[in-house]
Amino acid sequence: MEHRDETISTPEENPRTMPAGRLTLNPRRFAVEEVPVPRPGPGEVLVAVKASGVCLSDIHLIDGSLTPPFNKNDAVTLGHETAGVIEEIGPGVTGWTVGTRVALQAGQACGLCPACLQRKPCPEVRTRGVDYDGGWAEFTIARADTLVAIPDNLPFDQAAIIPDAVSTPYSAIVDTGQLRPGQAVGIWGIGGLGAHGVRICRMAGAYPIIALDPVPSARERALSFGADLALDPSSPSVAEEVRAATGGRGLDLAFDFAGVPAVREQAAALLGLSGVLVLVGLTPHPLTVPDGIGFSVKGNQLRGHYGSSDGSVEQLIALSSGGRLDLAPSITAHIPLAEAAEAVSQLQRKVGDPIRLILVP
Repeated sequence: MEHRDETISTPEENPRTMPAGRLTLNPRRFAVEEVPVPRPGPGEVLVAVKASGVCLSDIHLIDGSLTPPFNKNDAVTLGHETAGVIEEIGPGVTGWTVGTRVALQAGQACGLCPACLQRKPCPEVRTRGVDYDGGWAEFTIARADTLVAIPDNLPFDQAAIIPDAVSTPYSAIVDTGQLRPGQAVGIWGIGGLGAHGVRICRMAGAYPIIALDPVPSARERALSFGADLALDPSSPSVAEEVRAATGGRGLDLAFDFAGVPAVREQAAALLGLSGVLVLVGLTPHPLTVPDGIGFSVKGNQLRGHYGSSDGSVEQLIALSSGGRLDLAPSITAHIPLAEAAEAVSQLQRKVGDPIRLILVP
């Protein structure tokens, strides 16, 4: 199925307009603007957005530290965490009906490369709200194969954050880290990803779960979400406290959700025998392992992680709607779409130490 990079139609195609949080890419400029309501093409549906999350990645896009790798357009509607209701169905779409409640996968295969044609993992996954228009709008286009139905008992705001804020740490822990019950885990950065990482590790049976964050309120949140110990990573006694909590063996798994070089160095140093460091937070800076010999002697490993694995969104929707994972505490505030710039500023300045701010059209 051919992918359309541009999902905003022209006024001639559709005279209706809607507000959308648009990022002009060169030069970088973000504003809520009136744009035409898009129309679904073959294999696509139009979704009436009910909730869309504000992520640190959106800030990185706006400030220029993150550049859309596959977007050839002059501007893009942000928002990769989105849930809503199917409004209109395009040609050739089967299995979906108008009015169905859905969450939108954050990424989609390009559909054109040899891997896609052979039904293998796509090396060029496009990200919603980055490489093509996302959910900071009243309506958004979604390819039918990126929809996941959500049950009536799962609120739109909670469903919206699953495709990234929840599924990314879930996949990092369960798939990339391959966590087993009883393993000692360290989690650096208790923000939008790390907070859910704590809860997922608790659900998966990790022990002890050690959260590390320089912000006192983030450490308190980690404890309320199920961490056994919350430490300030700048404390000179961190290594001693981790050894004591793990019976002297060190960490079996360490997760960097902060994307900070100093975090990675500290985490690598606290790994035990055969311990694994999983890199989830993104940073352009080089990785340094201070004790290269020790890292090799202990049989440690580094594993990179990005996004979510196949099936993780569906699994998390089932876990959330089934009462195994309560995401209500993750929703910090609801903000009107018209105030999207203020929501970005609040997250950037960490006003109220938010986990997830939700934009509502």
